[in-house]
Amino acid sequence: MNYRISLIVIMGVLMFSCSKNKEKVDKTTTSVIEIETKTYFNSEHIIEAEELLSITTKNNIKIVDFRKPETYNEDHIKGALNIWRTDIEDASYPYKGMMAKKEQIENLFSKLGIKNDDILIVYDDKGGCDAARLWWVLKNYDFESVKLLNGGVKAWGKAGGTMTREPVFVTASKFTLPANSSFSLWIGKDEVMKVLTSDKNDIILDTRDMDEFSGKRQKTGAYKGGRIPKSILIDWGEAIDYSGTQKFKSFTDLEQIYNRMGVSKNDLVITYCHSGVRSAHTNFVLTELLGYKNVKNYDGSWVEWSYFDELPFEQDSITILKK
Repeated sequence: MNYRISLIVIMGVLMFSCSKNKEKVDKTTTSVIEIETKTYFNSEHIIEAEELLSITTKNNIKIVDFRKPETYNEDHIKGALNIWRTDIEDASYPYKGMMAKKEQIENLFSKLGIKNDDILIVYDDKGGCDAARLWWVLKNYDFESVKLLNGGVKAWGKAGGTMTREPVFVTASKFTLPANSSFSLWIGKDEVMKVLTSDKNDIILDTRDMDEFSGKRQKTGAYKGGRIPKSILIDWGEAIDYSGTQKFKSFTDLEQIYNRMGVSKNDLVITYCHSGVRSAHTNFVLTELLGYKNVKNYDGSWVEWSYFDELPFEQDSITILKK
């Protein structure tokens, strides 16, 4: 009798264990897409190509091709609107790349037929680098309905999405940004200068490549080669599978990369690059994917900083002018 009871108990435990193990297996067989996005701190502003394929015809979806017009004209996702860096730049400065004023964005979006309740899906062919600049600009003006297509053009093609050369006809709208702008991810040169004289555990993160960081390479638009003092270097491209899928790396991989900064997620991190584009991408990675709380992108970046002779800079080598 006792033997039978023990056997029943053992069988029950085994069945329960198998059920639990099956549940674990079921969870591990969840699609790679779900695993990739749900493990990030926030996946609200990322969309996978497979999901975009299923919602392209929805009325409140506006797809934005954030590439040069000549590239867009060669091929683009059907119905995609074209926006490029110069469309969201303020041309009133003596140097290029500064964030456009609110009215300029409103006029541009109205001309393109974008409405206040639209969701923008933005893509490029550079691992989200250019697309992230548009996200960053709109985030500062408190427009939140923006998603980056993870993997961009490459992911779209792999998922079975097609491209076209068909022109897109739009009906103008009346688009308005929220009344008050928080500029939550923005910082200017005066504020950066204050950080240089502070003894706090703040980080100035250069997201360019090593040649730019050292001063060996001076890109077009900059007035000298070099870097902002106290900068540390983490190339923006480390955050994506650049030579492969061009998608963001996993949460674990990103954590390992940016743990090299040696700060907590509450400390101030100022990102910059040549003109605030690559650093906007890093801003997206740190705030959205990893959950850093106090990240600011220096809008003018090296183009602006190098323009002013009175601002301090560091340089390790002789500069070679390159485009």
